Amino acid sequence: MTDPKGGLAPVSTRVMNLATFLTQIARREPDAIALVMGETRWTWAEFEARTDALAHALQTRFGLQKGDRAMCQSQNCLEMMQAMFAVWRVGAVWVPANFRQTPEEVVYLTQSSGAKLMICNAAFPGHAAACKAECPDLETILSFGEADFGPSVEAITAETMGNRPTVAAVDRDDPCWFFFTSGTTGRPKASVLTHGQMAFVVTNHLADLMPGLTSDDASLVVAPLSHGAGVHQLTQIARGVKTVLLPSERFDVAEVWDLIREWRVSTMFTVPTIVKLLVEHPSTAIADHSSLRYIIYAGAPMYRVDQQKALRTLGKVLVQYFGLGECTGNITVLPAYMHDADDSPTVRLGTCGFARTGIEVQIQDDQGAELPPGQTGEICCIGPAVFAGYYQNPTANAKSFRNGWFRTGDLGHMDEQGFLFITGRESDMYISGGSNVYPREIEEKLLTHPAITEVAILGVPDPLWGEIGWAVCVGQGVTEAEVLAFLEGKLSRYKMPKRVIFWDALPKSAYGKITKKMIREELEARGLIGEGVSA
Repeated sequence: MTDPKGGLAPVSTRVMNLATFLTQIARREPDAIALVMGETRWTWAEFEARTDALAHALQTRFGLQKGDRAMCQSQNCLEMMQAMFAVWRVGAVWVPANFRQTPEEVVYLTQSSGAKLMICNAAFPGHAAACKAECPDLETILSFGEADFGPSVEAITAETMGNRPTVAAVDRDDPCWFFFTSGTTGRPKASVLTHGQMAFVVTNHLADLMPGLTSDDASLVVAPLSHGAGVHQLTQIARGVKTVLLPSERFDVAEVWDLIREWRVSTMFTVPTIVKLLVEHPSTAIADHSSLRYIIYAGAPMYRVDQQKALRTLGKVLVQYFGLGECTGNITVLPAYMHDADDSPTVRLGTCGFARTGIEVQIQDDQGAELPPGQTGEICCIGPAVFAGYYQNPTANAKSFRNGWFRTGDLGHMDEQGFLFITGRESDMYISGGSNVYPREIEEKLLTHPAITEVAILGVPDPLWGEIGWAVCVGQGVTEAEVLAFLEGKLSRYKMPKRVIFWDALPKSAYGKITKKMIREELEARGLIGEGVSA
């Protein structure tokens, strides 16, 4: 079969529905434990039966069809995992919100996605009410737990237990997940993830991040399932790994170590700030973490001093990946064996690794030409993990793709061997006296000061230099003069921050990331920068 241009056209683009991962492991090991939360346990057979029951109800009672969008507003719970697979089973699109977002923010996500159905945890009646009032496409609201705003998933499941849905046939490019960006540079955009793309992502995660997983493994969830942790758990289900959820929203480090010991947890997905909390907590000194094989961290750079502490405390179990939601993490990987606490000549300090399997990474200039090793430019990539584009946003798509390459908006350089070094977000870079300044380098230097635990460098407008650097630090027993004296000789003069400010804590996003946007907003709120304020 050929296309009009004479090439070979695909006979079929049909792919496996992602919900089939659950069916496959339920057939192989029906009685093994699949999900754990507090005192509740679901076997794989129970997980499968509950998913079938809910999917049947979504199809027959609520009219959810292939291509419809289903919004979810909830903190982590077992039913959230059930609902995700049920939505996929009928061919609909999973649209999870970050549960810490405001009702107004979730209204925007619901409107912009055109969601037909919403599943909202009973703890968020205000979110359900706001969406019901302001989202004309929204026909049905269900609840996790008993609520006045809609029937509960638990009751619906019990009523339809034993029924099976018609599993939707899907093509490679059929959407399965709207993965919203964090909105750090504007309103969130819906990245369209597809069944074919996500099947590649699962395979790639297993190959590059967690090789050798079996049903003897266990995974602990310490991040919201709405984003990277949800992708991580889909990967665990593909190999029959049991998923252990924290019993509540509260992050208790001692409790985390207890769960790791009890369930012999071998894999976790998290962000550097959480790794830092785990390493520095007093309970870690007596914790049994011998079962841990992979602590996968992403979402933000991990500073070298924190990396060293973690490696010396936990051993060589750290795995880093770099990747945006648009690529579901699949850009680079720094595997566990390449992490080392000692600064030996063989250790590539500051790298986030090499290209993931099946992914090509380039450093490009402003015109899209590839730059040679050592030169800083925009990090761009191509490969099967790259998303299908932003939903109904041609302007963002035109800006984010060039000659087929996805433009990450991150700056960096590569060495001769193809290892990537991230300089920072393009939006974080500032120009002082005509010279580009990349905050990451300065932040790394400051964090080697024993009294400083967190830091962010921002460019602030200046009438003489255009922009100057401010250091916003968390630390005790140190002064601005001492910090500046500490940096003397470690940085070029133009990179030296002109002001050092101390706060009790740096504002963080709902995913635990330190974001420059939030810090800048806090500086404005405190009257330190902004119109009419002189730097």
